[in-house]
Amino acid sequence: MPRKLKTYQTSLGFYDLAIAAPSMKAALEAWGAGSNLFHQGAAKETDDPDVVAATMAKPGVALKRPAGSNGRFAEHADLPDLDEASGPKKSRRPDPKRRAAPKISVKDTREAAAAFEREQKQRDAERRREEAAREKERVHREKLVAKAQAAFDKAQQKHEERAESLDAERARIEKRVAAEETRWESERERLREALGRARE
Repeated sequence: MPRKLKTYQTSLGFYDLAIAAPSMKAALEAWGAGSNLFHQGAAKETDDPDVVAATMAKPGVALKRPAGSNGRFAEHADLPDLDEASGPKKSRRPDPKRRAAPKISVKDTREAAAAFEREQKQRDAERRREEAAREKERVHREKLVAKAQAAFDKAQQKHEERAESLDAERARIEKRVAAEETRWESERERLREALGRARE
């Protein structure tokens, strides 16, 4: 059986937010709050009849209005008029008279709770789709990284083998050069002696 909905209200950034939800936790999730606004005193349960009526008409949907205004809560709201806020002070409108809370039948409450659960399931399904897409992207990226790493490792191994072969070849050439230097030194000495004897 769906849980009874309550109306919660907070203010985040440029907007006041309100929602009909079965619990504070559900409200925080719907608002996308990263911390417990209720413990911080930034959120509360409200029994304002206009706010309750608006949220019960769209349970589970975070409704908003410009921060600090007395406007109606709706799914989409304009930003506050900052030019007006920074201009000369205008006479403040009197607060609207508080009306009695609208009577909400058990049937309406159940329908609102069922609508909230449907909305929650849709949000959960969307979150699962997004997580699946992120996981797919992560796996794809890991495959690309693994492929690039394998190509790098193969090229590095080939380079090291070629460098080792060239080092060995250089050592052989240096050995031959040293042998040639030794041979030439010996032959040059012998030829000098022969040249000296011929000049005598």
